[in-house]
Amino acid sequence: MSISQNKSSLLETAERLYRYMIAQHAGPSELLNKFDVDPVSWGMNIDNWDWNPGVGVNAISAYYDFCQRQDILDYLSDWIQRNKHKAVKFQHVNKMTPFSIFPAMYRRTGEQYYLDTAVEYGAWIRRNSIRTQTGAFQHGGDLAEQMWADTVFMVVLFLARLGKLTGDKILAQEAAQQLSLHLQYLQDPATGVLFHGYFCADQNHKSGARWTRGNAWITLGAPLILGEIAELIPIPAEITQRYRRLVAGLQKFQAGNGLWHTVMDRPSFYQETSGSAGIACGILKSIHQRIIEAAYMPVVEKALEGILHKIDATGAVAGVSGGTPIMNAIEDYNELSRYPTLYGQGLTLMLIVEYLQAS
Repeated sequence: MSISQNKSSLLETAERLYRYMIAQHAGPSELLNKFDVDPVSWGMNIDNWDWNPGVGVNAISAYYDFCQRQDILDYLSDWIQRNKHKAVKFQHVNKMTPFSIFPAMYRRTGEQYYLDTAVEYGAWIRRNSIRTQTGAFQHGGDLAEQMWADTVFMVVLFLARLGKLTGDKILAQEAAQQLSLHLQYLQDPATGVLFHGYFCADQNHKSGARWTRGNAWITLGAPLILGEIAELIPIPAEITQRYRRLVAGLQKFQAGNGLWHTVMDRPSFYQETSGSAGIACGILKSIHQRIIEAAYMPVVEKALEGILHKIDATGAVAGVSGGTPIMNAIEDYNELSRYPTLYGQGLTLMLIVEYLQAS
């Protein structure tokens, strides 16, 4: 795919994705099937304070960095103003995801609220978040001794960004340590890709699913985190070594149309768009940051080509599975309903923005 030939089309697609995210959406409130954990109406409800809209506003924030449009910045400011009362100090990392945009909002506006709130919540996370016996953040208060790949994007990224903003090396070290632990305990030595989670007490990966979106949270989260903390602390060599093995493994599971199956080593399972977009965006960002070689660019371009076919005329991204806990059996991942979500829109938007930045 030629950037020069497709730039105008990609710009238009990015805008459609954004407009679909910020529009009001009505939909049925029930679960679609017994394997779902969220109703379909949850997917595009941006006025929650949780990981789904949190990923969405992170993507909108990246879109603003690219466009520098006042209307996008105004939207982010308004979103925080109308939803900030929902933020709570709660033992689940997913509740912390929206704070990832606060350091950038402080730089953009100079409003003290963003800095003070980010510092307050960052300190609370470090001091009070439950940790597993490995030292990693437990994904949720009721998920005893469970490490999830999701955690890296949902809360560790916030700590890294706050560390960069404040120059706090302790926060930077915490972010590096958490990233290192998740890579260490989730990486499959046989393939290099990641399992969805690790059960510390049982010392196993439960169903052992090599879940695509879980791989995406770390494939994208790692370069975002490293880009924030690299000037504050030395980056452990093990992180980059493990990350390169991860990307090499991901390449082997990419399907011919550029996407990854929802459990990547199960080619009979459906292909999942949000995870594919997150993986491609992470690989591209890592190329830009020179963490990995530019030889991986064909992986990105093939993925982008396939993902663009999943975006309809309204800007909705199809083929996105709903909220996904660590399932009891690998086969259960294939039963989840698929519908538009803010993280599906967001990861796709982030990929397109990252691709456009090279032009």
